[in-house]
Amino acid sequence: MMSGDAQNPIGVGELTDAIRQTLQNDFRGIWVTGQISNLSRPRSGHLYLNLKDDQAVIAAAIWRNVAERIPFELEEGLEVVCRGDIDVYPPRGSYQLIVREVLPRGIGALELAFRKRFELLQAEGLFDERLKRPLPRFPRTVAFVTSPSGAAVRDFIRIAKRRWPSLRLMIVPSNVQGAEAAGEIVAGIERVNRLRGTDRPDVLVVGRGGGSLEDLWCFNEESVVRAVRASTIPIVSAVGHEIDVSLSDLAADLRAATPSEAAERIVPSLDEFSHRLDRLRESLDDRLRGKANEARRRLEGLASRPVLARPLDRIHLLQQRLDPWERRMELAVRAGCERGAQRLAGIAGRLESVSPLAILARGYAVARRPSDVDSDGGRPIVSVNEATIGERVEVRLLDGRLTTRIEQIERLG
Repeated sequence: MMSGDAQNPIGVGELTDAIRQTLQNDFRGIWVTGQISNLSRPRSGHLYLNLKDDQAVIAAAIWRNVAERIPFELEEGLEVVCRGDIDVYPPRGSYQLIVREVLPRGIGALELAFRKRFELLQAEGLFDERLKRPLPRFPRTVAFVTSPSGAAVRDFIRIAKRRWPSLRLMIVPSNVQGAEAAGEIVAGIERVNRLRGTDRPDVLVVGRGGGSLEDLWCFNEESVVRAVRASTIPIVSAVGHEIDVSLSDLAADLRAATPSEAAERIVPSLDEFSHRLDRLRESLDDRLRGKANEARRRLEGLASRPVLARPLDRIHLLQQRLDPWERRMELAVRAGCERGAQRLAGIAGRLESVSPLAILARGYAVARRPSDVDSDGGRPIVSVNEATIGERVEVRLLDGRLTTRIEQIERLG
């Protein structure tokens, strides 16, 4: 034990160092509970805070390498349980707790981290039900991002192939537990989404078999949740825990409690489909048979009607009705023809009365130059002014013509 007197006093630094060694030796790995206050976050990444209760306050420091591993957000007023060592800060001569581990009081660290992350991602709308897409009813290709050595993938393949033997399965290897799992799962999802053409699957499954919350934590990582929501291929989350729900379950288009259940829900059963087709075929046969019987009964009913049983009766009746009209039509046509003939005779008589031949029959004649003399083709001479003595003239009578010469011209009036 250190001691001193007035002649040989010890220095402040020496005393502080002695106190520091004593505290470090006697107060290592202790657990302390208290409420966080005066939380400070300098750019160095270290955290400085006070832990207090209703009786006292103790300063605490959390170095950066420890702060980065805390799975939940520290905040003012949060009740925590800290494990650490008591140390002395020589420049101020004050002691403090150097925190090595932090747990929330009354709730597990992972559970608290889950709640915080859920609130953050829900506020962004990543779990909105309106974003979820329906799965294709008859997928041709299904991809599964999982560990290829796990029993879960073998169960998935066995069930899927049993239900639909021609289904094409694509296993995308990935760790599903541990520090590297989240990054590999994200890479697997992105790799499948880059496929095109016939290589592109219709459904993408992400999951694994059961485990503890710590084992399944990678499916709660923010990067995995965002990759699930960003996938352009419909995603089924099949993490093997029936009671708890992971954040990937909430972001996926469909959640299955286990990979085996995922296979049951994604892949249709060929046997059930065949049975259903058989039932539909029988139902269709029954309906067609019923329609045929109904049509036969209607046809028989129609055939028994007189119009179809004796179709010529109707024709004969109509013919009888047409006969009188036919007679009337003949009489009407004959009367019309007679009236037309009478009108035509009247018109002919009137035309005959003004005909040049009728005038000639009454003793008149028409004088004109012969056609070989007159370029007008024998135009009639209607005035003595048009004639000259000695000119040859053709005279048209009723029954012939005379050719003569003009010997004398006499004007009348």
